[in-house]
Amino acid sequence: MDNRSEIREFLTSRRAKISPQQAGLPSYGIRRVPGLRRAEVAQLAGVSVEYYSRLERGDLSGVSDNVLDALARALRLNDEERTHLEHLARAIGPAPRRRHRPAPCTVRPNVQRLLDAMTGAPAFVLNGRCDLLATNALGRALFAPMIDSAHGATPNFGRFTFLDPQSRLFWGDWERAADETVALLHAQAGRDPYDKDLTDLVGELSTRSDDFRTRWARHDVRQHHQGAKPLHHPVVGDLHLTYESLELAADNLRLVAYGAESGSDSADKLRLLASWAASDTSDLQTHEALDRRPADQA
Repeated sequence: MDNRSEIREFLTSRRAKISPQQAGLPSYGIRRVPGLRRAEVAQLAGVSVEYYSRLERGDLSGVSDNVLDALARALRLNDEERTHLEHLARAIGPAPRRRHRPAPCTVRPNVQRLLDAMTGAPAFVLNGRCDLLATNALGRALFAPMIDSAHGATPNFGRFTFLDPQSRLFWGDWERAADETVALLHAQAGRDPYDKDLTDLVGELSTRSDDFRTRWARHDVRQHHQGAKPLHHPVVGDLHLTYESLELAADNLRLVAYGAESGSDSADKLRLLASWAASDTSDLQTHEALDRRPADQA
């Protein structure tokens, strides 16, 4: 991804969302495009029009925190958008960093043990590209449609959501799930614009999905902290779950755990799903044991 292009399109898209009335400015004449003009953003940020125009062309090199704060106020950026703008600015240096393919991302054994100890809640670990790197048993059962869809490759929320038709049934609110997934990928693009795996993923999804391409052009960003998620599981039906996301700072990964309100129908269905997963695992282990028997015992 071109960092300067990302900066330009992000600032332009934020500027287009704010009307002069919202910014407390008078509006004169007919506007050919929605939102604020460059001169109005410059006025609100307390910088010259020439300087702001340079920034919007994608040149954030050397920009100070004070200017970033002023831009954030002028464009009414939320905390996540302000952080994204800072990441974009920090990625601009005297010489662009060499793009490279990062090493394969896996979870440490201690992290997997922590997941496995969480028996009552579906839990998983993902990276900034929304790759599903590890789960516990209940997490594997909950996300079985996405894991099966990957056909042995690393499951990815973006590929499942935009390239697998069954995702529209699995996600109880597909539109919101699609918006959130793209916003997470955009936030990661700001943190590491030189991640070739992410660039390849965005290119693949943009080529194969109009829904993804439209959302990517909006330049919305989002972090993954907490919220609600409606799902439709093929075994237990509709689930209304909440989630909490914890940063694994040592690994630059996130651990996400799902839960349901105590005594709710969804809590009962999670217990049913856990029983189904345990039974399914037991059957699989039995079949594997039979397959390993010596020929004279078969």
